Amino acid sequence: MKDDTDLASSSPPTMPNIKPEEVHDSMEGNCEREEHALEKHVAFFDRNHDGLVYPWETYEGFRAIGCGIPLSAISAILINLALSHKTRPEQGKFPSLLFPIEVANIHKAKHGSDSGVYDSKGRFVPEKFEAIFRRHARTHPDALTSDELLEMLRSNREPKDYKGWVASWSEWQVLYYLCKDNKGLLPKGTIHGVYDGSLFERMAKERESSTKKS
Repeated sequence: MKDDTDLASSSPPTMPNIKPEEVHDSMEGNCEREEHALEKHVAFFDRNHDGLVYPWETYEGFRAIGCGIPLSAISAILINLALSHKTRPEQGKFPSLLFPIEVANIHKAKHGSDSGVYDSKGRFVPEKFEAIFRRHARTHPDALTSDELLEMLRSNREPKDYKGWVASWSEWQVLYYLCKDNKGLLPKGTIHGVYDGSLFERMAKERESSTKKS
């Protein structure tokens, strides 16, 4: 590999046709790996912090944020069945009957018909997040009503992407059910907390605190 002196003396240098995203990925590979927003979103359910989320951990995570036993059990089964094989694509890995989800590969399990707030690498895209409220928050500038939420989901639908429709609808309906305020609004700050991974931790701490008081 040439040093800076060699590069400066080259006339002209021959540059390979490298795409910007490939440069970014290469830089990431040479630096300490950054945990992306989507990984932080999922990491709450990695209860023992080993980089894998098993169905019983998904169940425990849902219970920790206040979901009932039936919803937690159904969510654990469906989520791990749907995502496990997508996050374990490396050759040589045998399918696991325990259906673990690999947190570091969660971006490989992104479904269609979503808001686009996570890019293909699982990174948070502020412009897409702000677009949710610019386009759909008509009643209140910093919150979504139930009808506005449904409108957003319809606008994000990709043709014949039925799995993506169901996945998006399920995710947002659970969020609305758990986090709407006393006016039936889903606040912007709450939605942001979902994307950056902070909401679940906060909900678990609040639930634990109220349980101790009672």
